[in-house]
Amino acid sequence: MLSTVNRYKDVNLHAAAVGEWRQTYNQITPGALHSSLIQLATTHVHVFREYLNQRVVQQGVAPRRMLCFALPSDTCGAARIQGRVAPDHSVFLLRGGEEFVFHMPMHTDLLSVTFDYAQFEGVLEGFLRPGALEALLRQPVIQVSSERLAAIRHRLLCLFSHAVANPHLITTPAAQKMLDHTLVGALLELISDPECEKAPNLSSSTQSFIVDKCHQIAMSSGDMPVTILDLSARLRTSQRTIQKSFHAVTQTTPVDYLRSIRLNAVRRQLLSTSAAELSVGQAAANWGFFHLSHFATAYKCLFGELPSQTRRAVRILAAPGFPAGARREGQLAH
Repeated sequence: MLSTVNRYKDVNLHAAAVGEWRQTYNQITPGALHSSLIQLATTHVHVFREYLNQRVVQQGVAPRRMLCFALPSDTCGAARIQGRVAPDHSVFLLRGGEEFVFHMPMHTDLLSVTFDYAQFEGVLEGFLRPGALEALLRQPVIQVSSERLAAIRHRLLCLFSHAVANPHLITTPAAQKMLDHTLVGALLELISDPECEKAPNLSSSTQSFIVDKCHQIAMSSGDMPVTILDLSARLRTSQRTIQKSFHAVTQTTPVDYLRSIRLNAVRRQLLSTSAAELSVGQAAANWGFFHLSHFATAYKCLFGELPSQTRRAVRILAAPGFPAGARREGQLAH
């Protein structure tokens, strides 16, 4: 069993640390980021609790052959996942191999339990009415009673915290099996409640659809910047409709949102290269920032530091007596 507790000041480091998830985080609201990530992994179950103080857009692919349930705490605004609004007292569900876009509000505190679907498929079917499992897996947002959600989340957090604090007690296969089954059993108790057995809500708001399409276009455009004119032409909708959609879903303008996406891309380039390989000015130009003073101001406003203060990857040359090709790259300078 593995357990880790980490704190971050960068969304990229945070995202990369979540085991087995292929995902990208983009910080949207300005200000220094403070996040924490606590993880616990056994052979069949991965549990993690993450907290981020800034609004973040999360995009990626859920681990294959896994099923992920996420239980949020009360937040400062509604989350949106797969284009659906997640009202209070909701549980999020992602299937293995599924692409997702998740708009996380400020001060998100999320407890996620990801488990081997094949390992527990028979148990899942036994807990739910015939056909209910298939219906459940089609909906990314499941509404439950506030009392039941609070009770189950509290129980899971207590179990999770105890296991992270005492990993030496869960080293045997028997202890890990009991932990796995207790975690999954609590989730099954939550979703087998009669209040959860409703027809899946497959509706998606037009505004969420527009924002998600804009995000996907921006993320798939490579280093060529996307403007609101591009989006209006691609989606065949008015700029006003796009502006209203972004305001409703992200509480910001499409111009500021797209700028944040590009600033995050610059930051990822800076983090992954050394100053000798790529200058700040070159990285900015790669993503369409041609006015360096304006770029530096926007960068500091979003991330709380100047681009020159972002820690860069350092190249460690081979020590004397080692082959010239024996070098390591990618270690972060502190």
